[in-house]
Amino acid sequence: MLKTIVRYQNRLKSIYKKITYKRYLFEQIDFDDKMIAIFGARGVGKTTMLFQYLFDLEVQGKKSLYISLDYPFLAGADLIDIFEICIEQGYEYFLLDEVHRFKDFSLYLKTIYDLFDVKVIFTGSSAASILNAQSDLSRRVTLYNLYGFSLREYLEFVHKRKLQTFSIEEIVYDHKTIAQKICSDIDIVSEFHRYLQFGYYPFYFDKKSSYYQNLLNTINLTIDLDLPSIGLVEQKYTYKLKRLLEVICESEPFEVNFTKIARLAEISRVKLYDYIRYLHDAQMVLLVEELAKGLKRIQKPAKMYLHNTNLLYAYCDNVKIGTVRETFFVNQVSYTHTINVAKYGDFIVDKKYTFEIGGRGKDFSQIKDIKNSFLVLDGIQKGEKRVIPLWLFGFLY
Repeated sequence: MLKTIVRYQNRLKSIYKKITYKRYLFEQIDFDDKMIAIFGARGVGKTTMLFQYLFDLEVQGKKSLYISLDYPFLAGADLIDIFEICIEQGYEYFLLDEVHRFKDFSLYLKTIYDLFDVKVIFTGSSAASILNAQSDLSRRVTLYNLYGFSLREYLEFVHKRKLQTFSIEEIVYDHKTIAQKICSDIDIVSEFHRYLQFGYYPFYFDKKSSYYQNLLNTINLTIDLDLPSIGLVEQKYTYKLKRLLEVICESEPFEVNFTKIARLAEISRVKLYDYIRYLHDAQMVLLVEELAKGLKRIQKPAKMYLHNTNLLYAYCDNVKIGTVRETFFVNQVSYTHTINVAKYGDFIVDKKYTFEIGGRGKDFSQIKDIKNSFLVLDGIQKGEKRVIPLWLFGFLY
C-alpha cells in the first residue's frame, strides 16, 4: 500500500510543482507544532499548500508523505497500521488531505498524536468537524482557517508583484496615500469589479471558461459529500441546504426574516439555525450579528450573505449591486476583525469604526453625527478625508 501512496504522491507532485505562488496563510503557520489543521472551503488552495510544504520539507532533507484520505484503496484501511509501516521506512512528516472523508478520523488522529513522534498537518472541510468530533482533538490540534483570495492576493497573482497588507487603522487614517501608491500602475476599479465576479477562488485561473459551473459543482460537493461525511446532515436532506442558499439569494441582507426563510426553504426554525451554522462553517454563508451586550445579546444573525461575491454571481439569478458591495466588505473585513450591524450606518468594526457602504452618490446623511464614521464607496480610485474606496478593504490579508 505504501508503494501505491508514493506513486499517487509523485503523480500529484508533477502538477503542483508548477504552482509557485504561496497564500497569505503559509507565512502564518507555525510548522513546528506537532499537529496542524487547515480548514477552508473547497477550492481555496488547501491541497496546494500541503504540496508546497512537502516541497519545502524535501529541500530540507525531511522524509514526508502526502496521503489523501479519500483514495478508494484506503476504504476500510487501518490508519494506524499505515503510519506504523511508514514510520518504519523513516517517514517523519505526514500531510493528510480530506480527513473528514475518512471514517472515525478523529479517533485515528488522537491515537496518532499520542503514540507516534511524528508531525502531522491535515486539511478538512470545517473546524466543526474537529471541535464536534467524537474524540477531544481541540487541545491537541492547532487550527488555521484558509479563506479564498483577498483582492490583494488576486492582484499579486495577476500582476506577478508583491503587494503590502494594511491594518484597518492604516486604511482608515492613511487611505489616500496608500491608494495613490497602488493605483499608480493598476487600473484598480476595473480589476476590482473583475475580482468581485471571478477572483475569489484560485482555481479560476485554471478553469476560466467553465468557472461558474465548477463553482456550482464545488457547492454541490460540499453539501452532498462533505457535510454528510462528518455527520452534520443526512443525505436525504441535503436538498434543503441548497434550497436555503437559493432563499438567501432572494432575500435582502437587511430583511432577514427567519420565519419566512424557514417556510420558503421548507425547514423548521430549529433546523434552520443548525443548517445556517453548517453552511457558515463550510464557508458558504456569512453571518453578521447586531452589536449587543449581556442578556440583550441577540443570538441570531442580523444580516446574512452568501460567503463571497463569486458565489453571488454563480448562484443567484438577480445580483443586486448593493448586496455585492456589502458581501465584499463583510467577507474581507470579518476574516481579521469583529464586524457587527451598526445602529447608524451599515457596519461597526471592532466596536470602534462605523462604515456606510455605497456607490459614488452616497452621502453622510446617515452617519453625519457618528464619531469615527466613514463612507466606503464603490467606483472610486481614491478617497478624501472620511471617504474611503471600497476596494481598499481587500488589502487586510
